[in-house]
Amino acid sequence: EEDLLSFLNDFPHKDTLDQKNSWLSILKDLKSKKPMNRLLCGDVGFGKTEIAMRSAFIVSFSRQVVVLAPTTILSLQLYNSFVLRFKNFPQNIVLLNRLIKNKEKLKIYNKIATGSVDIVIGTHAVLSDKISFKNLGLAIIDEEHRFGVKQKEKISSLSYDIDTLLMSATPIPRSLQQSFSGFKNLSLIKTAPRDRKPIKTKVLYSNNAVLSKYILAEHLRGGQTY
Repeated sequence: EEDLLSFLNDFPHKDTLDQKNSWLSILKDLKSKKPMNRLLCGDVGFGKTEIAMRSAFIVSFSRQVVVLAPTTILSLQLYNSFVLRFKNFPQNIVLLNRLIKNKEKLKIYNKIATGSVDIVIGTHAVLSDKISFKNLGLAIIDEEHRFGVKQKEKISSLSYDIDTLLMSATPIPRSLQQSFSGFKNLSLIKTAPRDRKPIKTKVLYSNNAVLSKYILAEHLRGGQTY
């Protein structure tokens, strides 16, 4: 409890109401004897990753955590976010994607099998048959709408009592139907962070000069581009 409180206090922002409610629901799920199967929906930048990191933090003290991302870039971004967020804590976090050399991958596979790795972040590379988790307890699937049914089922089959957290800004109809049918629990983060400006949508022809203009303007103001 002290470790969790310390981790929560390290978060530099104040939770939005939806973030807080989502976190309390997930915390209740994780403490339950029944495996969690929850879909967390929220727009980009609304705080889903922070909730995922808190979930990983709790589980990683006793069991391993896997975080699955659809692209190499996103897996690298998640890895950097996790390493920064966990910098004051002892969790061993590793990255697995196509940028990791085969020799290094073999070392990582061995660490996962022996349990010396707490959190594994990567692309579909984490679903390789070469990987054997010692004690997997939580699977977090980011942008779940970009994964097929078989890939999600492969994650579920890694452990009979695994907790699963799916995250998406645009969940697929199948996942929403399962939520409405009671097969999955649903959490929504609809509250924008403080000082978040309304989204302006423009439909333009593909043009590198226009793209560069908007990206540069965002960069110069210290903002982010997705």
